Amino acid sequence: MSKPKVAFYWCASCGGCEEAVVDLAEQVLDVVGAVDIVFWPVALDFKVADVEALADGEIAASFINGAVRTSEQREIVELLRRKSKAVVAFGACAWLGGIPGLANLRTREEILAEVYRDLPSVADGAMPREEVEVPEGRLHLPRFDEDVRTLDQVIPVDYYLPGCPPPVALIAQAVTALVEGRLPEPGTVLAPDVALCSECPRRATKPEDLKLERFVRPQEIVADPETCLLAQGLLCLGPATRAGCGAPCVAANMPCTGCMGPTGRVRDQGAKALSAIASLIAPSDPEGVAKVAEQILDPVGTFYRYSLPASLLHRRVGTDGGRPAEPSEPVAAAGGGEPR
Repeated sequence: MSKPKVAFYWCASCGGCEEAVVDLAEQVLDVVGAVDIVFWPVALDFKVADVEALADGEIAASFINGAVRTSEQREIVELLRRKSKAVVAFGACAWLGGIPGLANLRTREEILAEVYRDLPSVADGAMPREEVEVPEGRLHLPRFDEDVRTLDQVIPVDYYLPGCPPPVALIAQAVTALVEGRLPEPGTVLAPDVALCSECPRRATKPEDLKLERFVRPQEIVADPETCLLAQGLLCLGPATRAGCGAPCVAANMPCTGCMGPTGRVRDQGAKALSAIASLIAPSDPEGVAKVAEQILDPVGTFYRYSLPASLLHRRVGTDGGRPAEPSEPVAAAGGGEPR
């Protein structure tokens, strides 16, 4: 019996998801022994032509990490979608847009100008061109798209594996389920559908009626390693974040930043997080509320750190009051599940 074929691909992300696969340690040998890896550009010498030569649907599953920002990324994920029975949005960037999604706070033109013209280290200010003639012929560079998009805003996605990067235990469970043919219903997020607070080791120390007069940043205090971080005034997003990671940030005495994404009942993680934090503000008068809220120095970067492209906002509103580029509606999951 032939082994199931598996592909890995890296779009707009830091590469941590690729490292998470290697972090399986000796378990990676079990994975390699159980599947036939047919595409993994970051680790093995495969070419796009190798994927094109496969029959449609021949790949059992493609694990695609990173948001989609360039024409090349769109072309590759569309190719992998055709060749795969299942596509897994692998990590926060693929599922929600991730840190690269914060680029949606600026326009394409602003980003290119900053990188190629305005930085102090730039000498001639030449802007990149998508086509250029050289002695060897005409070169084509990928187009830098108008905005960052989640994977399911570009292709149908069957499963979502959350995290920045996904926890090793969840990766192992997902691959095992694939090999054993017991994947859940398409559209499923492959992590517990409860808030992180449910598995937080400090949950017993959170007051039932918590109210705060001020918020603090991690560098402003020495946090008590036993007490709920929210109760200490730190912006911990555990109440608005899915469980499944084992709360390693909290164990390291740092607040949760929300990388595991929302639970299934939440449409907009940033709005949910904002609502949860706002409910903790002690003052009730407008001036008092504003004074406490002003202590949150970067609301978008705090509440939408991983989820801006997937949110109801998607990107910054243009100076004329409109959106510079409207996102596509999320593509329905290939197996008929609801897009997340």
